[in-house]
Amino acid sequence: MGWNQVEFTRPSRLFEGIGDGAEFYFVHSYFPAPEEDIAIGVTDYGGQFAAAVERGAVFGTQFHPEKSQRAGLRMLENFARLAAGR
Repeated sequence: MGWNQVEFTRPSRLFEGIGDGAEFYFVHSYFPAPEEDIAIGVTDYGGQFAAAVERGAVFGTQFHPEKSQRAGLRMLENFARLAAGR
């Protein structure tokens, strides 16, 4: 799917320091369809879908942060900080 913008639907510490509408790299067309309102980021690619979800201490993304340059690296730094309890 390539590079697509992610719009944040609610604040999340996972995306601190990353601007709304930042682009992330998507490698395939599969996406989650959560039954609950746990989406923290959505993308529009032939229709809107959940690109990132959060529930408690569990996070998931449909995109690949390790291939998403600066925004992805910042997100991974945020995740590492959360995992370390900081």
